[in-house]
Amino acid sequence: MKYDIAIIGAGVSGASIARKLSQYNLKTILIEKEADVSFGTSKANSGIVHAGFHTSWKYLKSRLEIQGNLMFDGLQRELGFPFRRCGIIVAAFSEEELKHVQELYRQGVENGVIGIEICSRERILDIEPKLNPDVIGGLHAPNGGIIEPYRFVFSLVESALKNGVELFLNFKVEKAVRSRGTWMISSDDGQIVEADYVINAAGLYADSISAIFNAELFKIIPRKGEEYLLDRMSPAYPNKVIFPVPSGKSKGTLIIPTVEGTMMVGPTAEEVEDKEDTSTSTEQLNRIFDFSRRIIPSISERDIITSFAGLRPALESGDFYIDVSQKAENFIQVAGIQSPGLTAAPAIGDYVKDLLKKLDCSLIEKKNWDPFIDKVPRMRNLSHYESEKIVKENPQYGNIICRCEKVSEAEIVEAVKRGHSTLDGVKFFTRTGMGRCQGGFCTYKTIKIIMRETGLSYNQVTKRGRNSKVLMRKLGGDS
Repeated sequence: MKYDIAIIGAGVSGASIARKLSQYNLKTILIEKEADVSFGTSKANSGIVHAGFHTSWKYLKSRLEIQGNLMFDGLQRELGFPFRRCGIIVAAFSEEELKHVQELYRQGVENGVIGIEICSRERILDIEPKLNPDVIGGLHAPNGGIIEPYRFVFSLVESALKNGVELFLNFKVEKAVRSRGTWMISSDDGQIVEADYVINAAGLYADSISAIFNAELFKIIPRKGEEYLLDRMSPAYPNKVIFPVPSGKSKGTLIIPTVEGTMMVGPTAEEVEDKEDTSTSTEQLNRIFDFSRRIIPSISERDIITSFAGLRPALESGDFYIDVSQKAENFIQVAGIQSPGLTAAPAIGDYVKDLLKKLDCSLIEKKNWDPFIDKVPRMRNLSHYESEKIVKENPQYGNIICRCEKVSEAEIVEAVKRGHSTLDGVKFFTRTGMGRCQGGFCTYKTIKIIMRETGLSYNQVTKRGRNSKVLMRKLGGDS
C-alpha cells in the first residue's frame, strides 16, 4: 500500500490531476470517501464550460479557466464525454446593465477570449430568439459550452485507471502521520495508505483534510445553489447558455440547455453552515422562475421534472487556493475550487504537476501512455441502421430499460462492468432515471440488473453507497 502520490478527492479536480499524473512513471492512488467518483460537489455541477470573461486575469481561477477552456475539444476526442460549444450570452435589459456588459466585454478581450462580441438588440435576438424582446443588447462568447459533468469525471478516472492509477472508494480520511519521510494516511475503517506526496482535492472538506495533515488552517464556505431540471419538450429550450448581468456574489440565475437535451434554471447562491444541506425550497423555486421568465417568458414550472441543490466550496478570497503547503511537508493544497472549477479542471491538472516538480518529485513520462478510452454506444444517439446492426451483435441493446432517455440493458451492464454499482452511479453513467418519469418505470429493472451483474442481494443495492439502501424487502419473488 505504498505510493508515490495520494490524491484525496475524486471530483473533477482530483480526477483531472489523476489523469495528468497517469502520464508519468508514478505509483498514484486516488482516494474518495464516497461510493463512486463525482459523488461530491461535482455531481451537482451546472455543466457549463465557461468562456473566460467573468473574472480578471489577475485571479488564478481566471487564468486556469481560460487555459482549461481550450483543452476540452482534445479531451472530448480522447474520452468521448458529451460536450458541445453552444456559446454563452449575457443579456442586458437596461442601460445600466448594458454598461456592465461592456465592462465584461473589455475584461474578456483582455483575457484573450476568442470571438467575444458586444451585441445589439437585433443581433442578440437573432442569436437567441427565445429571449424576452425587451432585451436591449448583450454579450456573446461563442467559445463557451455545455458538458455532462459526471460523465466527464467518470471518463477522466477511467483513463487514469487504464494508465496505472489505483482508486480507493469508501475511504474517509481520519488521520495522517508523517513518518520516515512518508505520509501514513488512515481511513475511518482502519485502512492505511502510505504516500510520499499528498494532494488535497477534497472539495467541501478540503479545510478538514488540511487540518488533519497539520497544514494551513482555512475555512471552506459552503455556497448552496438550487437548480431545477426541465423536460426536454419544454418550449423554452434555448440555443445558448444565458447569463444575466452578474451580481457581486455570483454569476446569477442562469438558463442552461444541457448537452443531453433537457434544460436547467439556477443556481441560487446562499451561504450555509451545513456541508450536507442539499435541500430545496418553494421560496427559491418561485424566486428563480420569476427571475427566469424575465429573460425567457416561456419558461414554466409545469415543465419541471426534478430539483436538486449543490454546494460550492468557496473561500473568503473568492479565488482558488492551489499551492505547496508551507506547513506540511510534500503536501499540495487544491482548495476553494468553485465556479469555474469544472472549466479550469484540465488546467489544474497541469498546474499541480508543475507544483510537484517544484517539490523535486521525479516526473518521467511513460512511453506507452494511452489517452483514449473505449466509447460505449448509446442507443439514443444511433441511427436506425446503426441500431439494427448493434442489436444483432448484442441483443441486450434491443432491451430498452429507460424509455424516457432510451437507455438499453447493454449500457447498464457496461456501467456496472466499469465499476458503477449504485443506482446513482449507473444513472450518471447511462442517464437511466434522468427523464420525465425520474425512474418511475426503470428503477426496478435497473436494480435487478445491478443485482444480476454484481451478485449483490436486494438489501445490498444502494442509491449512493453507505447508508442509502433502496429496498427493505425482496423484489417480487426474487432473492
